[in-house]
Amino acid sequence: MKIDLHGMRHRDVDRLVENFILLNQKKAPLEIVCGNSQKMIDLVMEVVRRLDCENYEQLQGMVMVRKV
Repeated sequence: MKIDLHGMRHRDVDRLVENFILLNQKKAPLEIVCGNSQKMIDLVMEVVRRLDCENYEQLQGMVMVRKV
C-alpha cells in the first residue's frame, strides 16, 4: 500500500498518516511518500514512532513501514 503526501498540508499529515497506518496495517509494507521536505519526513516519523511501529526505515523521500 502507498500514500503520497505531495500537496498535503503539514497540519493534515498527522491524521492522514495515522489513519493510513492503522487502517492498512495488515497490508504491510506501507510506503509513505514524503518528498524532499524534511518537515514532512519529521511529521511522518513522529507518527510512526508514536504508533510503535516495529519495523520501519526512512529512505530517500519516503518512509517504509514493514511491520506495525
